[in-house]
This record gives sequence, C-alpha cells and structure tokens, in this order.
Amino acid sequence: MYLQDIYIYPIKSLGGIRLEQAVLEERGFQYDRRWMLVDRDGQFLSQRTIPQMALIQVAVADEGLKVFIKNQPEDYIIVPYRPQTNDLIDVQIWEDQVKGQLVNQVCDAWFSKILGFPCQLVFMPVSTSRKLKPKYAVNGESVSFADGMPYLIIGQSALDDLNSRLNVAVPMDRFRPNLVFVGGDPFEEDHWDKVRIGEAIFKVTKPCARCVMTTVDQQTAKKGKEPLKTLATYRTVNNQVMFGQNMLLLEGEKVKVGDPVGIEKK
Repeated sequence: MYLQDIYIYPIKSLGGIRLEQAVLEERGFQYDRRWMLVDRDGQFLSQRTIPQMALIQVAVADEGLKVFIKNQPEDYIIVPYRPQTNDLIDVQIWEDQVKGQLVNQVCDAWFSKILGFPCQLVFMPVSTSRKLKPKYAVNGESVSFADGMPYLIIGQSALDDLNSRLNVAVPMDRFRPNLVFVGGDPFEEDHWDKVRIGEAIFKVTKPCARCVMTTVDQQTAKKGKEPLKTLATYRTVNNQVMFGQNMLLLEGEKVKVGDPVGIEKK
C-alpha cells in the first residue's frame, strides 16, 4: 500500500488542493481548514446548505491564498496568510464555540458579493485551541476548523467498490479526504488502529459519518441523491453512513505522495 494523494482545504467547505507533499501539524496539515466563512452570527458556512461554495477554488500562492471562481478564474482575491486585523469574534462550528480572527474587510466584501449575503472570513490563530473530545484524544490534541478530526484517510479501493455499484461514478472529491492510499481490500482502513505513512504514525480515531455534502457535484454545485443513497445500503452503522476513517497525528513532520502505508496495529 502507498500514498496516492494528499489534499488540503485551506478555507473550510471551499475547493481543495492536491499536493505532492505536506507538512504535518497537530491540528491537521499546514494550512488545512485554518480559515472559515461565517455569517453575521458567527455560525460557520458550508456546502451542506450553500452548495455554490463548491464553485469557489483556493490555490496556494507566495503572497497568500488565491481564491477564485472555478469558471471565472479572472475574478479572484488574495487572502493574506496573516490576518490584517487583530479583531477576534466568537464563531460557532458544530457544538464548539471558539475565537476566530477577522482577516480583513476586503475579503468579507468579496465573499459577501459572491455568495449573495453578508459573511466574514476568519482565521484560526495559535491562541485558539479547539480540543478534541477526550474519548478520542491521546495527548489533549486540538483540531482546526475541520468538522471533527485533524486528518481523514480513504482507500482508493473503497471508492472503486462504491463506483462499481453506481450508475454514474463519482470522484474522490465528494468525500474531501486528506490522504488517499492505494492497495489493500475495499474499506481496509476500517480495521486499523495505528498506521504508518512514510515516517509518520497516525492513530485512527473513528469512522467518518457522511452527510448531504457528498451529493454536491464539486464542478457544478448541483445536488443529487448519490452517492449517499447507495452508500446507505451497505455502509450504515447506527443510522449513520460511514466512509473513510478519521485520524490524529502521533509522530512525524511530513508525508509525500508515494510514501509506503503500513499497518502498525489493527
């Protein structure tokens, strides 16, 4: 088994970026979900209710994140790596309320124009600690603005298995993994406790429960019923549809495409 793909999603719920290598941090990959869009009440925004967010793409540039509309790349904005304000606001992500740092008014205006309603872009500063639930943490780890865990891994064979059951195949971007590996049986990752990728070791914490976001076509922002409808027929546990495994980092500084993937403990 080896690592086929690495993905980061710098701004939560916007387009992801494939990398050849990535820096590992406790909260997740460097730059992964360190920014997030919120409404006037500080509530996080996502494709679950605003599917057109899928049409906004992010790229890593020298001066900051370049954010643009997928079919209109000339309409873009640069999000600085360091916020240009010192303003902290309360933001809500699921049951967690934490402090987010406002980036700048230019970004707020651009995203508000694109989405059609007032919103703000926030950054997660080092001072903001969003702790994992104690039952999953090993050393009191924190997580970014990701839904719940620092890392998500999926086997390519799991997607191949799903696509063999669908009339129209879906790409991996429906599931927003951080790490995709090749080899092993479909859903091999269900049985892991610890896994080594290159020189890094990860603890598998829990299966990833999937939602309607998997039904949003990432190129058109159109919603359908698949692949959730088919997945539900054979991947439902306790009324939740499972696909992929959440993980946290135990040790390691980086991973790269091609790294061997080995099971440390089942």
